[in-house]
Amino acid sequence: MLPTVLAVRAANSIASKTYQLDFDNLPGSELRRAPDGWHAIVPLGGTKHRLWLRELPESGYAVVVDLPLDADFELRLGAARRFWLAFQRRALGDAPLALPALKRRRLILALRAVDGWQQGNSYRQIAQGLFGRHRIAERAWKTDDLRSRTIRLVKLGQRLMRLRWRALLANRRGRGDK
Repeated sequence: MLPTVLAVRAANSIASKTYQLDFDNLPGSELRRAPDGWHAIVPLGGTKHRLWLRELPESGYAVVVDLPLDADFELRLGAARRFWLAFQRRALGDAPLALPALKRRRLILALRAVDGWQQGNSYRQIAQGLFGRHRIAERAWKTDDLRSRTIRLVKLGQRLMRLRWRALLANRRGRGDK
């Protein structure tokens, strides 16, 4: 998954010492020139922040983060907030693309279920592989809750396959396959 890159530029004013970002003296950072501008990886607050600058700001100037109103606005906004919090030496909170544990588990099960389905396994065999043979009822399979859950997981896995990885991002942002 690609990390969020923030577009940063020099502000029109000189900043107080608290808000200065000196790209020449950032400990542990990487700065490189490219045809489209400058690319920086800045370690702050226990994570690496990726920045893009058309031009390097002069020392002592405040920086501005550009947040275009596009499909990735929420991701950039979250990354900008985390960068600002790290700059303030405050707790960052969850990563912008972090999935809650239950959702992550459900997506993993869905991908495993669709793998089993593509290999020609029955729903019962898929459920045994996912949840264990001991949890599958011998007689009441047609009405077993794990049968319904397995079918839903296979269908979710098929949707994820069709929509590819973008579905993961869309679901994280509150949009996507309903």
